[in-house]
Amino acid sequence: MNLLARSLWFGGSIAVGLLLVALWQLVADHSGISPVFLPGPTRAWSSVVAGFAHGDLVAFTGATVERMLYGWLLASLGGIALGAVIGSSRHARELLGPTLEMVRPIPVSAFMPIVIAFLGLTGDMVLLVIAIGAIWPVLLATVHGISAVEPRLVEVSRSLRLGRAQTLWKIALPNAQPDILAGMRLGLTVSLILAVIGEMLTSEDGLGHYVLVSARAFHSADVFGGVILLGLIGFVSNVGLQAAERRLLRWRRR
Repeated sequence: MNLLARSLWFGGSIAVGLLLVALWQLVADHSGISPVFLPGPTRAWSSVVAGFAHGDLVAFTGATVERMLYGWLLASLGGIALGAVIGSSRHARELLGPTLEMVRPIPVSAFMPIVIAFLGLTGDMVLLVIAIGAIWPVLLATVHGISAVEPRLVEVSRSLRLGRAQTLWKIALPNAQPDILAGMRLGLTVSLILAVIGEMLTSEDGLGHYVLVSARAFHSADVFGGVILLGLIGFVSNVGLQAAERRLLRWRRR
């Protein structure tokens, strides 16, 4: 895709976003819905600006981002390590495959009472729940990427007399990079969702708790402002990971 086409697509996406904001403002102004329940985008954005000016939203946003990133890093490291072990062994895949497929569809909320029983309603509980929920996309993507290594590359490793660990590190993991990075992007989204849910449950400082308290107090502008911030966090983190992915995978375009 050339520069002109990319510019047109980018401009079109911005236009669609602005159209949705204008539609939101139109509905808020003329639908007859009370501002207590549906503030306009201008009120929501004013709430965000005021929150940052007073310093409250700075701390809440930082806490949510920190919790999301720590949980995502734990999930990514654990998912890549376990996925590498399972994906590199046919016997491990046959042995653990059915168990993984059985556990994978279970909602993370089903694990929450178990984690709460051990750790209580604490920040550590939120961190562990994030890691449990975000590990699956990374784990399954790593297993798929490593198990799908080109057979000719395996033959090359044998001809070079590489050991299993060397083959995994020098051939299998680089070959599985696209799958692993795709899984990490999905895991990052899951991490943000679970961070917000965990903050709502535990009353830990963060945007999740901020949105919940604002909703209980009928401060709708603050609620929508918090949701806007969460959307911006998700957007910025995804764009950043996409940029890192393009940089790490630039060798594929050569």
